[in-house]
Amino acid sequence: MNLSKNRLWLLGAIAVTAIIIITLLFAPANNKINSGSTYNRGPDGYGAWYAFMSKRGTEVQRWQKPFEDFAKNQDAKPPCTLLRIYSKLIPEDVPDTEKKWVEQGNTLVILGVRAPVTAAPFSSLHPASAGEIKIDTGRRSSDKKQILGDRFGAIVWEKPLGKGIVYFAAAPYLAANAYQDFPGNYEFLSGLVTQLEGGEQEIEGTQQAIAVNFIQNPSDRQTQETSKTLNKVWVDEYIHGYKDPEIIEREYQGNLFTYLAKTPLFPVFIQGTIILIIAIFAGWNRFGQPVTLSAPAVDNSEAYIQALAGVLEKANSTDFAVETIGKAEQLQLQKALLLGQASLESETLTNAWVEQTGRKAAELSELLPSPSHKRRISDSDLLAWLGKWQQIRQHLPSDRKNLK
Repeated sequence: MNLSKNRLWLLGAIAVTAIIIITLLFAPANNKINSGSTYNRGPDGYGAWYAFMSKRGTEVQRWQKPFEDFAKNQDAKPPCTLLRIYSKLIPEDVPDTEKKWVEQGNTLVILGVRAPVTAAPFSSLHPASAGEIKIDTGRRSSDKKQILGDRFGAIVWEKPLGKGIVYFAAAPYLAANAYQDFPGNYEFLSGLVTQLEGGEQEIEGTQQAIAVNFIQNPSDRQTQETSKTLNKVWVDEYIHGYKDPEIIEREYQGNLFTYLAKTPLFPVFIQGTIILIIAIFAGWNRFGQPVTLSAPAVDNSEAYIQALAGVLEKANSTDFAVETIGKAEQLQLQKALLLGQASLESETLTNAWVEQTGRKAAELSELLPSPSHKRRISDSDLLAWLGKWQQIRQHLPSDRKNLK
């Protein structure tokens, strides 16, 4: 079956749009919002740290709902820890809802807090018994309650709120997948999120270095874990765009169009729809509305003249052209001079011409055909001869130039 070009354009546009939509919906998420997610296996993800915590037996769980639901969660009773790893730097701020939750005796760990850029080197190593802690940022905070820092300022610092505490970190990739060769980074973040009941902390800060009790003495850590309960750790995945089905249904009321309208897919969906509509119309009317071509009108006289001219040119019969055209021009001149249509002598015509126009007789006499012989002239001379006849007409009285 042969398809028309319009049909091929339409099918091609539909195929391209379908590919774009399928790619957006089913391609692996690798955008900026996914940075810091425990589902992300890329260098900026925290999938390896999450597996590290699960392997060592720490109770860690992902949370895919808004914080309002988390604060009401019966499984998140104090003391527990919520870890937030932001994909971009945010201001050092704790909303009122989070403050009330922390004051009840919980811990909030925020990685990716905006701090001023200092003279500190971008990459720096900080000593710890479990291995050096690698930091890749020159940002430092002037907060004195630092947990990890150097002479340029705090990299990780704390802020007590009621019975709880908030930890801020200027390094969003503190324990990302890219730092799997630095166990000190993973142990340090583990110490931040697993606070012991009763307010005892597994980490203590100084101005120059960090002392992690369970890192310095792993045997003591096992004794502590058997005698005391560690905080349950929750990782906020809602800020990375991951949502439980019930949240999606509640926020978007089961309407796919409303869901797309509140996601980055909506502008792409609109653009794809516009492209599809344009492609459909372009396929049907690529260059506008079809125009029916009318058959050209045939002028038999013009066609005859052109055919005759072609024959005379090939036969080099300029003498015939001079004789025929000369007689026709002489007849038109007689009519213009009001001498009738009867054939006149060249002398009579010339005298009338001189009398009525005041021009010289030689201008006309050289154009009138000679009765003694026919003249065969070149093409250039023929064109010059025709030009002189045109000049003769121009010298006639204005009301007789077009007289036929």
